[in-house]
Amino acid sequence: MLSMYEFFKERTWDLTEQWYANLDKSLEGVYGSKSEKEINQLKEQNHQFHVNFCELYNENATDTHARFNEWLDEIAKDQSHLNTPLDQIIGEFFNVKFLYHDLIQDYVEYLDKNPSHEEVNEWHQVVRKAFKALIQEFSKRHLQEQERLLQSQQEMITELSSPVILIKDQIAILPLVGDIDTYRAKIIFDKTLKQCNDLQVEHLVIDLSGVPIIDTMVANQIFHVISGLELIGTETSLSGMRPEIAQTAVQLGIRFNEVKSFSSLSQALARLIN
Repeated sequence: MLSMYEFFKERTWDLTEQWYANLDKSLEGVYGSKSEKEINQLKEQNHQFHVNFCELYNENATDTHARFNEWLDEIAKDQSHLNTPLDQIIGEFFNVKFLYHDLIQDYVEYLDKNPSHEEVNEWHQVVRKAFKALIQEFSKRHLQEQERLLQSQQEMITELSSPVILIKDQIAILPLVGDIDTYRAKIIFDKTLKQCNDLQVEHLVIDLSGVPIIDTMVANQIFHVISGLELIGTETSLSGMRPEIAQTAVQLGIRFNEVKSFSSLSQALARLIN
């Protein structure tokens, strides 16, 4: 007569195949994949879950928490699962949970002697508690990983959106486009100084034609960039400063009296290059 642990362990692959057979293949992301490689990987991940889960019924198990922690980390960082809506992943957690409740009933029927109602309820309670904890922990890690990737993408976009472009004879331009928040302003300051120093830029034109709004923070940051560039020997000009932006800068008390200003980038370059 097999123990519950042995009974479960013998059926880990059966559980995986049963789960995949019942899986709605029209779902998005990893569950709707037609790639044999991705399907096999999905099954391996699901099977590893069952291998870990059956250890909850192993009286001699000592590292179940560590195993689940490793599995949760792998799935939460898996790109295929990150491309899958969270509600669908949680839905599949519940589908697997139902398989375990059915498996407990199979084990009850397998036994020669019927277990007590309290014993059966305790077995089901292990499933309920475990899945509640696993779903909560996975959801937290999944969202954290998505936020990390989003922040990483935003940082990359921010860095790429403030390039110093060398034009000719140590003359370069810095075209600023879009809204500038505190974080992006700091990146602009740091990257501009480094790039101008690396490229040995003698004159930089900061083009503001793509910046919709200038507030106190942005105006001050531009002033700091200009001051910093002056210290490393780079002269600065401004272009594309629309009347409303100039008026805002004056109202805010930010004056660029000592900085050359041009109505357009083409005008600035024509004056500097010729």
